[in-house]
Amino acid sequence: MPRQTVPVGEAARLLGISLDTLRRWDREGRIRTERDRANRRVVSDAEIERLRGGAEAHGLSARNRFRGVVRDVKVEGLLAQVELEAGPFRVVSIVTREAVEQLGLKPGMPATALVKATSVLLER
Repeated sequence: MPRQTVPVGEAARLLGISLDTLRRWDREGRIRTERDRANRRVVSDAEIERLRGGAEAHGLSARNRFRGVVRDVKVEGLLAQVELEAGPFRVVSIVTREAVEQLGLKPGMPATALVKATSVLLER
């Protein structure tokens, strides 16, 4: 029989967020948690699937998403460089060859760059 709930630490890992973020989301009502028999906080499998369903469900802001058109894909070895033209922005991402193949990325097709970072540092 499949599990119906997971501990909050595992839920955070499955959602790609920190445990602190999961706790904050719980306080804000963005995620529904339950208590098990030992009074430990757990998250249902259904709630994890709800949150993984789409970017809007994750509460990501528009500034994290760059919708655009793939302009170039360069594959070399295990890595690939994907160039995306997103309005006035040019986003270049280094991803695995496998990711490019699974997504079927080719020049001219629509794609979205999802940026998840707390800071970007550039130095000259």
